[in-house]
Formats: sequence, structure tokens, C-alpha cells
Amino acid sequence: MFNKVILAGNLARDIEVRYAGANNTAIGNTAIATNRRYKSADGEQKEEVMFIDITFFGRTAEVANQYLKKGSQVLIEGRLVLDQWTAQDGSKRSKHSVSVESMQMLGSKESSNQGGYEQPRQQQETKKEANESVPEIDIDDDEIPF
Repeated sequence: MFNKVILAGNLARDIEVRYAGANNTAIGNTAIATNRRYKSADGEQKEEVMFIDITFFGRTAEVANQYLKKGSQVLIEGRLVLDQWTAQDGSKRSKHSVSVESMQMLGSKESSNQGGYEQPRQQQETKKEANESVPEIDIDDDEIPF
């Protein structure tokens, strides 16, 4: 089966990093905001904003935390995961989020020296072919809809 998500947007909040596990692995949590402009059936211009929780792991989390902040533009590649937990009141809860495998920092032309970062292959939870990676996309700021 195939599970791949590619999103471009702005970080909705600063990254919260914590360290867990025997190896003290960095885990960074935040959300990405994406939007879509469209015309409704009556011809009115509308905009739909979507907030998606994302999680960075390992060195990717540390790099993201160092260089990205709320509002930063980023292109991420990852996989959709279902997070499940039990709330304090005992009810079962769940939500979908994206586990980030690689990212490309986007920004203004002045900060175009920012590059991409891909999590080392041995740290990724899914096995990918060595040649497979996210293609670099040349996007002008005017082309991004947010």
C-alpha cells in the first residue's frame, strides 16, 4: 500500500521539541496551515483554511526547531498516521496527523539560501528506495496562495 503526503504551507505555531526513548530522540510537534481559494456555486470568492498536525523526528526535528518558527513557509513530505489515546475522562480519542520524513524550507527571495533537509534513511520508519526523494520545486512567492 502507498501512504505519502506532500504539503506546502505556513507553520501555525512554534515547534515544541521533547526528547524521548532510550536514545533521547528529538520529537517536534507543530501544525501546518494550508489554504485553498475557490469560487462557490454563486460565484463568490471563498477561502478554506486547513490546519494539519505534523511531527518531526530525530535530526529533522532539531533542524526544524532551529530554523523554523510560527509563520515559516515549509514544504513537507511524510505519511499519514492515526494517533489514538485515552482522555482524562476515560473516553477514547483519535486524530490524523503527518509524520514528516523530509522537509524543504521555503521563504522569501531574500532568504532563499535556506535549503532542504531529509531525515537520514536509517531513522525513517518506512523503507524507501535510495533514489526516491522529494523533487525540488521552484516556486515564486507570488504563486503560493497564502
